[in-house]
Amino acid sequence: MTSQTEQKRSFFGKLFSRALHSYFLMRRGLTLGVRAIVRSEDGKFLLVRHTYTPGWHLPGGGVEKGETAVAALENELLQETGLQLEGEPLFHGVFHNNGVSRRDHVLVYVCNVNGSVSSKSTSVEIAEIGYFDFNDLPEGTDPGTIRRMREVVEGAEPRLEW
Repeated sequence: MTSQTEQKRSFFGKLFSRALHSYFLMRRGLTLGVRAIVRSEDGKFLLVRHTYTPGWHLPGGGVEKGETAVAALENELLQETGLQLEGEPLFHGVFHNNGVSRRDHVLVYVCNVNGSVSSKSTSVEIAEIGYFDFNDLPEGTDPGTIRRMREVVEGAEPRLEW
């Protein structure tokens, strides 16, 4: 059962997320994001839970004007997880995220990283962070995130929608 505080946080998180995406639409016209698929040595997936939107997601964020997708990926990984991108990431696919807006697209990369993840995030954007087995994901894991992980685990052809 969710508490009133959690319900308020969820409401204001959704409101903030909608306002943020509205701002990006006005600023960019098309929103483009990046997500990183990072796996531990034992095959677990790195997921983050943001402070401003519900659910667990692959780490990542928006691509700013004048920024390359890989630079955005590198910056978001470092900001959200403290991990540094190692070498060139492997492009997994581009996905239409109609749940956010009709103009939102997400580029997903499989990444090798350096460093270790702290149990306590230093980013104000991240409420929780951790590695999870594909068969034991935390409640509320984003459906698009699950699809991307399934594509990696099962070798399935990536779908076009998030």
